[in-house]
Amino acid sequence: MILIIRNIDRSVSQSTLFSLVAKYGRIAACDLVMDEKTGQSKGFAFVEMTSEKDANTAIRELNKRRVGKEELRVKKAAASSIRKFRQ
Repeated sequence: MILIIRNIDRSVSQSTLFSLVAKYGRIAACDLVMDEKTGQSKGFAFVEMTSEKDANTAIRELNKRRVGKEELRVKKAAASSIRKFRQ
């Protein structure tokens, strides 16, 4: 299952995000979306969990959790957003 995590504090690195989500299960892929021009985080990421159970646990534990100055918004990624991101 692929999650979309929004409202990520711009100071959070991909490795920090990976470590945060990995507490709730195995991760197949973690992609913090970066602005190509500035190299800065765009404040959202796609994370693929290896099991639906782990993904649901991550959603429950991380949604509305404050990380840095921001409160995360975590949910299952819609197929349309995954296709758009992978293009």
